[in-house]
This record gives sequence, structure tokens and C-alpha cells, in this order.
Amino acid sequence: MSGRKLRMLLAHPGASWATADVFLGLQAGLKYHDVEVFSFRLDQRFAASQSALYWLWRTKKKTEPNLSPPNPADLSYHASLGALEMALRNHVDVVLVVSAMLFHPDVLIMMKQAGLRVVVLFTESPYDHDSEMKVAKIVDGGWTNERSAVASFRTVNPRFGYLAHGWNPVVHRTDLPIDDSVPAHDVVFVGTGFRERYRFFNSIDWTGINLGLYGTWNQKLLNKQVRQHLHSGPLENARATLLYRRAKIGLNLYRTSQGWGPDAPQITHAESINPRAYELAACGTFCLSDYRLESAEVFGGLVPMFRSPIEAAALIRCWLADDAGRQTMAAALPARVAEASWIERTKTVLGGLQSLLALQKEQQIA
Repeated sequence: MSGRKLRMLLAHPGASWATADVFLGLQAGLKYHDVEVFSFRLDQRFAASQSALYWLWRTKKKTEPNLSPPNPADLSYHASLGALEMALRNHVDVVLVVSAMLFHPDVLIMMKQAGLRVVVLFTESPYDHDSEMKVAKIVDGGWTNERSAVASFRTVNPRFGYLAHGWNPVVHRTDLPIDDSVPAHDVVFVGTGFRERYRFFNSIDWTGINLGLYGTWNQKLLNKQVRQHLHSGPLENARATLLYRRAKIGLNLYRTSQGWGPDAPQITHAESINPRAYELAACGTFCLSDYRLESAEVFGGLVPMFRSPIEAAALIRCWLADDAGRQTMAAALPARVAEASWIERTKTVLGGLQSLLALQKEQQIA
């Protein structure tokens, strides 16, 4: 690498929101630090792979009527395979895969066989811990978004660390113009409907409160009162930011489900802050949150926390009645996360990569 920039293939997680925002933040941070980034857009590859494989299946089915259609593993392999070619063609120093839950593991193995250094940033700890552990055994190292999971990953790969989530300085700012056409809610939440979240919103009396509930939800699982406030469908982060800045209260609910459905098992422990917590704070939005240990450490009393819908309902009505108190708390939040942008978080990534590549060089000399 002497005399030239670090060259990296950065692989998209495949999903179009949430983890995609981590990819975009990391991408911005890497470019800020002068890394030559080649972006592999797994989300776009999935769309192309689905079209191609299903066209081939329909064509072959005319002569082979019992031929099975492509399965998710087929789509994942076909969509991921181009990352190997892109990495080799551009002579990258390292491949960094964001999330890796939709990236086919066989391609990771082939990357290693081709002599590439491969690291991963897990974004779904501890919810998909078993799947992430399988990937951790394959790659050279990486990071997890959940600090309490680091010790477990290190049992299969010693080169794993903690990388806290962050906020994107291009998007999450207090000085950008506010679009007055964006709804101004008393309380806003942007996220996905897991079973604990359905239970939360259904348990609160929202009478007299202008709630804005956004994201991917099954309206049949929400009671009539909550359904009136639902704006269902994926939401881009830039739009969510405008909603946050227009709201009196930004609500942060941490996921506890491992998977989907009414019978999904629950995690037993988690400590780390999610992206929403950093984004709300960077936007200068007053926030209420359910309990996470790291939130107490980072925000102290600036983000009041609750442990039940009853406590949350009381806090919501209390703080809606205190305009001056909310404004004072909100004004202090951006400073608490000033050093948590993706520009800062990327320094941790680059430090870890420097150690990994130095080790590679030593092994080559030996």
C-alpha cells in the first residue's frame, strides 16, 4: 500500500433501509478519510439476479416442468458472486462487508481462497447472533454493533471488536432547512413492527396525541386507535430526519425479537445504542427511550428512559406539557454525540485494518 491510497471493496448489506444507512454512513466516512472505495451494491444485484434467474427458470420449465424455482440461497449466491470479480479486478487491499446476513458465505470463502483480506461489520447483534457466528469463523476479523457480544465472537475469531453505531453528518444535522410540508407530530417513531413494538403501541392510550408511526407494519396487528396514526412503508433516512426535526418527541424503541412472528424468541441481554438514538440526538430532537445501559452512559438524564408502556405513557404526557424543558434537553443532545459521527467511527475501522494488513505483511515476509 506504500505510496497509494487504501483500496477497499465495501459491500452493501442488501436491505434497502436501516442497515443500508449504516453502509452509507460508513461509505461517507471512508471517503472522508481518503480511502478509495469501490461500492458493491448488493441491493441492486438482488433485483437483477431475481429477474435473471426467474427468466431462466421459466424458460427451462417449458421443457422440464418439474424444475424447482430459484430459492433464496440461489439468489444470494448469484447476487453476491460479482463482489469477488470486482475485488480482484480493482486489486483491493481489503473487502468490508456490511451486515453479511444476505451475502452468500461461499463467496466469502472464495475471496479468502483468492488471497483477499475480508472483514465484516455485523449490524444485527445480538438478534442474529448464531448466523453471525458462522460468518465470523470465515472472515479475517471485524466488528459488531453490540458490545456485549464481542467476547462471544472472539471465541471463534480473536480479531473482533466493538464498533458503535453513529450518525451521518451529511444527513443528520440541525442546520439544514426544514420542509414545512413534512408533518409535525407530537410523538414520532420510525421503525419496523416487531411483536414487542405492536404490544407497546397497542398498550398506550393515544387520545389527544398526534402520533406519527412510520415504517414497515402490519396494520392488522395494531388496534383501531393506533392504525389511524400509521404511515406504512419503507422510509428513507433523509425523510425520517425531517420527521424527527419537526416532532416534539422522538420515540426510540429497542428491538428484542430474534426474528418475526408472535412466537419469535427474545434476546436475553443487550447494552448498546441503536442508530436511531444517535440520529435523534444529532438532529437535536428531544427523545424518550426504553432502557439500554449504554444510553444511560452516553446521554445521562438528557434522554429519559422507561421500562414499560405505562411508564412511557406518563413520560410522554409529562414532557408534551413542558415545552421549555424539552427545548433545553434537545439543545444539549448534539454535543453528546459530536464525536459519534461516521467520520469518527471510521477511524476505528481504519485502525483495525492497519493492524490486520500489517499482520498480513509480516506473514508474507515470514
